Order: sequence, then C-alpha cells, then structure tokens
Amino acid sequence: TERANLPTTENPAIDGFSVAISQNPNEAELYVKRADMYYQHEGYDEAIADLKKALSIDSTNVDYLHLLAEVHLDYYQSYEAISTMLKAAELYPKRIPTLLKLAEFQLILKQYDKSINTINEVLKLEQLNAKAYFMLGLNFKDQGNIDRAIGSFQTAVENNPDLVDAWINLGQLHAEKGSKLAKYYFDNAVKVAPENIVALHAKAEFLHFSNQQAAAIETYRKINSIDPDYSESLFNTGIIYLEMDSLALAKTHFNMALKTSPTYIIAYYYRGLIEEMQGDTAAAKKDYQNALNFNPEFVRAQEALDRLK
Repeated sequence: TERANLPTTENPAIDGFSVAISQNPNEAELYVKRADMYYQHEGYDEAIADLKKALSIDSTNVDYLHLLAEVHLDYYQSYEAISTMLKAAELYPKRIPTLLKLAEFQLILKQYDKSINTINEVLKLEQLNAKAYFMLGLNFKDQGNIDRAIGSFQTAVENNPDLVDAWINLGQLHAEKGSKLAKYYFDNAVKVAPENIVALHAKAEFLHFSNQQAAAIETYRKINSIDPDYSESLFNTGIIYLEMDSLALAKTHFNMALKTSPTYIIAYYYRGLIEEMQGDTAAAKKDYQNALNFNPEFVRAQEALDRLK
C-alpha cells in the first residue's frame, strides 16, 4: 500500500512530535498524538505503527485501542479493526462506551446478531441506555425491520430527548411509511439542534418530497445561513425552482453550487438543461461536456450532448 507522503519538513506538527519522541522515547502519549496527526492526513501505516508502539508501552489503554480500531476501519482493514475492538471489550467487559463502539463496528461490518448481542450486554449493565437503543434501531433499520427500528429509536428519544440522530431516523422511517408523524419528528430534530445541518437537511428533503416547496426552500436557506458553502442545499434549492419552472432562479442556485463545489457533476448537467431550454446551445454543450469530463460514464450527460450534436 502506498504510504502517505508526509515528510516532516512539510508538517511542522508531526516534526514537533518526532523531536519530542526522540527526547522521550518511552512516553506513550507522544506516539498517540503523532498517530492522530498522521491519521488526520491519511497516513494510516504511520498511525498504526505509532499506536502499536504506544500500546507496547501501555498495553491496556482503552483510548489507544479505540483509536487503533478506527484507523484500521478507515484503512479498510476490517478484520484488524474488529479484532482490536474485541480485545478492548475483553479487557473492559463492563465499559459501556467500549461495548457500544464494538456494537457499532459489528453493525458496520453487517454482523447484526453479534452487534445485537453486544447491545444486550450494554442493556444488562444500564437498562435505559439511550445510545444502546439507538444502535439497536440502526441494526433493525439496516435489516429492513422498520417497525422494530421505529420502536427502538422511540425508546432512545424517550430516554434521551437530545439524541438528534434518533429523531432524524424516526422522521425518515415515518416518511417512508407515509405517516403524517414524520413532520413531528423532523421538527423535534431541529428543535433539539437548531443549527445541526444534518437535521435541517433531512427536514428540507422531507418538505420537498411532501410538495411543501416554499418551506423546503426556507429550510435550505437556513442551512446556507449557517454554512454558506454547503453546496448540496444550493443544488437542491435549484432543483425545486426548476420544478417550479423558475429557470432563472434555478440557474442562479446551480451557479452558486458550482462556485462552492466546482466538481459538482450533476449541477453541470442541470445547468446545461436550463441553458438548453433557454436556447443557449453552446453553453449547454459546455456544461454537459464538463459533467462528462468528471464522469465519462454519466449516461444522461452523454445523451444530452448527443442530442445537441
């Protein structure tokens, strides 16, 4: 595997930790801090080496084990990741954060029975642990058991009303079922975390697909007041305006989306559509070609370009 190119002369923080390590070679925390820096820059091999060195000094430090598991998982080393978390759980069989992280890893790797068993161990230790019920809900949702997922997420928010991700999941699952309760859950998600972009985005999407365009646009604007460079809300607003036949406003929002995210392939395509509808064939061709430059497999853009040729 190609190692990250992180020469110390280009990374003063890593260089600083390397100097400190040379002076204190038995200080485990220094290796961990340097590992975290490598990890942030996708230097996975270096991060793993440093964490293993730290664990050779302090073999039972649960935080080191958690971080090592996360690095392995992000490096697509799933066996090493789960093995590391199993070791942590073996060392600390009654430590709830460790068991919850193990359950999360098992869920990610689609080991549903094992994940649910681990969650049940948490619930034996703490009967009303909201995060455990949330994780249980994710397991059921992933397996398509929507009613049990809803029940688990509901229990999670009853025990911790601030668990915004559970409110979002409840909204999405009720929306899938066509239930009018969906809006209540999305509203609660935003009430709990008024500036949480994930919650606002989920609510805006629900409003859009419920044909509440004005409310959806307002919610997307709220997102961009928090993060002006959040290109997805700009693009989605453009789509709503396009559906409303407001071509000028749609194009303005696709322009803004592309300004904040110049590789936003689908935005080139939709801007091209508007230009084609407005009779600006040259601009439309250019945008379809831009989309294809980033993704030569983009069938709709190729078909559009062929149509204009």
